[in-house]
Amino acid sequence: MPMINVNFISSYRPALGGADALEIEATTLRELMRILLAKYPRMQSHIDDGIVLAINGEIYRDNLDVELQDGSEVYLMPRIQGG
Repeated sequence: MPMINVNFISSYRPALGGADALEIEATTLRELMRILLAKYPRMQSHIDDGIVLAINGEIYRDNLDVELQDGSEVYLMPRIQGG
């Protein structure tokens, strides 16, 4: 199973027990999010507020079925509201 490097903005640290990065084994963004929430349920409020996921610098907003490769860098950031 691919090992993914997951990075977070500083405002997410309290929900992650102070961590700013984690290594998680996951094959898709959907699986990564499921594992993350199982381990850190306090992240749910951030997810409810809206997040954006970037894999190796490419943003994925609504497609959680994207497959991850070993060593992928995933970043979780708040979704910027606009209009």
